Amino acid sequence: MSFLTLSDVSKLYGANCVVSHLSLSVAKGEFVSLLGPSGCGKTTTLQMIAGFTEVSSGRILLDGKDITDTKPNSRGLGIVFQSYALFPHMTVFDNVSFGLEMRRVSRAERIDRVNRALALVHLGELADRYPRELSGGQRQRVALARALVIEPAVLLLDEPLSNLDAKLREEMQFELRQIQRKVGTTTIMVTHDQTEAMSISDRVVVMQAGRVTQIDAPFKLYEQPQTRFISTFVGKANLLTGRVALAGALARVDLGAITVEVDGAGLSEGAEAVLSLRPEKISFVPPGQGQLDGVVTARFFLGSQWLYHVATALGELQVACPNGDVLPPEEQSRTGLAWDANSLRVLS
Repeated sequence: MSFLTLSDVSKLYGANCVVSHLSLSVAKGEFVSLLGPSGCGKTTTLQMIAGFTEVSSGRILLDGKDITDTKPNSRGLGIVFQSYALFPHMTVFDNVSFGLEMRRVSRAERIDRVNRALALVHLGELADRYPRELSGGQRQRVALARALVIEPAVLLLDEPLSNLDAKLREEMQFELRQIQRKVGTTTIMVTHDQTEAMSISDRVVVMQAGRVTQIDAPFKLYEQPQTRFISTFVGKANLLTGRVALAGALARVDLGAITVEVDGAGLSEGAEAVLSLRPEKISFVPPGQGQLDGVVTARFFLGSQWLYHVATALGELQVACPNGDVLPPEEQSRTGLAWDANSLRVLS
């Protein structure tokens, strides 16, 4: 059952449509990420939910109540900004307590709730410190505690980890998810980081040019991208263009150098078809024993895996394989490439 609903929501600035007819239903306790490149409308969408940006058309409902025109401070939402927006002259305790003071919560209850919130983010021992005395990760946790302490109906996160270094950012991704699961707060996060969205979300909303292009669970989004944009934006992909030689439940697509079989749903004979093949779905085999032969033109060591560029009759393909006990192919070596037929995805 939907807890937060956006129905046909749009935002226009003059003739410029920043968000176009966006509809989204979020269940209570769900963690949903709005993912897309800069300028796609994801932050504007979050600001409309928060009430900071006026909705041009459409409605926003929270637990069945229309909040489209409700003032931000009356929506009962918790917000963590990209900059954290902590008060520099206040201690950690006072920063977290501020929202409760504005709501005229009694001192005894305020102390109890702040202590519980700080314990949740593992900052109980730092309650008397000031923001300038904290690391980036600690400041991020203070901002999260401040948002959670008011027990919001929905938690809104605007690029909450973007100011952290790579290692801390990865650690905080999982900590954020664990806290959200423990508290059970419905959460909407804006991010342009595909790994961040995929690793901690129940569902991901991919946006492009103000429109939603696909809403799915992370695994399905990655394995079954619906468009060329999603295929390349969410992870890496080799795009193969051909023409449908035979339509049917199992269609044959002529790629020029080879012909492949794919799911024929929506394909018609003679039509152009674009196929997606993930680099990690391709394996190296001896020349002549795969679907295609090629020459390794470059390879890159990424720690847990190797990434290869292979020149083939279909053009340059990317191949990714784990860093294991088998010695990887050398540059300029000839190799065969093989993949399971089910790894090819037809894009719209």
